[in-house]
Amino acid sequence: MKTGPDFAAIAALIGDPARANMLTALMSGKALTAGELATEAGVSAQTASSHLHKLQNAGLLRLQQQGRHRYFSLSGDEVAQTLERLMGLAAGLGHLRTRTGPRDQALRTARVCYNHLAGDMGVRMFATMRRRGCFDFGDSGMVLTDAGREFVAALGITQDRMPRSKAPMCRECLDWSARKSHLAGRLGRAMLTRFETLGWARRVPETRIVQFSSRGLAKFDAMFG
Repeated sequence: MKTGPDFAAIAALIGDPARANMLTALMSGKALTAGELATEAGVSAQTASSHLHKLQNAGLLRLQQQGRHRYFSLSGDEVAQTLERLMGLAAGLGHLRTRTGPRDQALRTARVCYNHLAGDMGVRMFATMRRRGCFDFGDSGMVLTDAGREFVAALGITQDRMPRSKAPMCRECLDWSARKSHLAGRLGRAMLTRFETLGWARRVPETRIVQFSSRGLAKFDAMFG
């Protein structure tokens, strides 16, 4: 008898095309209804309900009930991180979607990866912060340096204002489109939130796209090169 984690069961759940589309839609970090996820998956409401039940039972989804409405979201950072890595692996091996359109370039430029900034701008932000000595990389993982704390404080971000979470302060996340790392963890989340609060950027409804205003882009360029 084989022992150990049964990753085949999780892989089978994620590997179904309809369920993969549902999970990808939830990478926006927004909770969606069963009807909205059925549309994303291109299946009937009854079929979507069966898929969602399986994903929820496996611990991949969280269900929140508000009145008559049931909202589904990813169960946590660990699930989002796994999905993003699978996207990176698929892109590296040439398994790309064939649908093209104006959204594609916008997604590559700036998008939400669950709760932090990804795409070319996310990669540029992380690379600039590394060059400026914002992080130390050691046996215990990636940590924010004194220089890093000063850098983010200039944006109005301090550790005591960050949301409490079991997630690490900062973490590398491999970007599937750029094939380089962007910043995840509580700091990555706080920075995207700060960009939105300052009016530099906004999330485009019903997509994962992050759109920067002309003023926001100028401010971002001044800070991150």
